[in-house]
Amino acid sequence: MKTRALWPGRLAGLALATSAALAALAAPAATALAAPAAEPAPERIAMETYYMAFLYRGDKWTPEVTPATQELQKAHLANIGRLSKEGKLILAGPFMDDGPLRGIFVFRVGSLAEAQALCDTDPAVKAGRLRVELHPWYSAKGITVVTEPAPPDTAAGRAKP
Repeated sequence: MKTRALWPGRLAGLALATSAALAALAAPAATALAAPAAEPAPERIAMETYYMAFLYRGDKWTPEVTPATQELQKAHLANIGRLSKEGKLILAGPFMDDGPLRGIFVFRVGSLAEAQALCDTDPAVKAGRLRVELHPWYSAKGITVVTEPAPPDTAAGRAKP
């Protein structure tokens, strides 16, 4: 009677499968050790100083809407448009919660004094309806606003300073 050795064949197969699995696991580690991957240089955000004006209710602010306050608001918005076209005022807008802080201006100019002088040209500031608190602000370079024609129903008077 002949006996067959069952285990040697099975052990050889198991050894072959184990070797293949270990080789597959070791390949990525060997590659990583041999040549570390070059990481891209970290990007740096370009920064610049802007001047942010917080516009608060002034001593002469009133909640009433009168022909005089409407004209003042129209002049305020015209001044914003002028400063924007000059490229000095890059962002402006009201806060919508009807609190004492009414809005902001963000200027791209050379100094705090220049930003203050521009704030002083605002008719609502001159009239005492608004007062300004100005701060240097360091942020990403090139902040801009994309403009488009406004619908005719968004004329002056939407925001009350």
